[in-house]
Amino acid sequence: MFHTTFYLRRLHSLCGLLVLGIVLFEHIFTNSMAIFGPAALNGALEMMELIPKPIFLGLEVCGIAIPLLFHGIYGIYIALQANNNPQRFKYIRNWNFTLQRWTAWFLVVFLVWHVGYLRLYVKGVTGTPISFELLQNFFQNPVVVFLYVIGMWAAIFHFCNGITTFCMTWGITKGPRSQNVIGIISMGLCAALCLVTLVFMASYFMY
Repeated sequence: MFHTTFYLRRLHSLCGLLVLGIVLFEHIFTNSMAIFGPAALNGALEMMELIPKPIFLGLEVCGIAIPLLFHGIYGIYIALQANNNPQRFKYIRNWNFTLQRWTAWFLVVFLVWHVGYLRLYVKGVTGTPISFELLQNFFQNPVVVFLYVIGMWAAIFHFCNGITTFCMTWGITKGPRSQNVIGIISMGLCAALCLVTLVFMASYFMY
């Protein structure tokens, strides 16, 4: 018997780990170049522009947009079925389960704003290339800075906690001990990436 839900959940998990992970690490790595100054970040951004536009657009649509749309839409379906009650069951995993859902809802709005403005409007409609100077001006508004940092932290937590759930879903970590180990490693990675985000964000105010 073909269990549709079984395979959809695993495809959802795989898309989240691989696609969100690739996009997240690319964003963090590229933005971290701002630590070394405007020239370093602009150089990293210009390297991406060397990819032929049809290939780059195909990667964006087929390799990022479609998998993320599936992950987001099916994730909303899963979230609507979830029973979040961290006050009743005050365990770390239950809080992580709840935060996974809360960050998912926030990321839907954040990505529509972030991608819609910077990628579709600024770069797509106006034809303005993304640069250190453009981002520096973009982050002059403290509200934008706050929303961007919270959005990045939400994406980082969602991905890192997703590593734990991915390993459980795919049977990689079967026992409580191995699940605790991967949970600690994942949260350690989460803290490190959140710190890097703060550092590169501070760089936009140092030059």
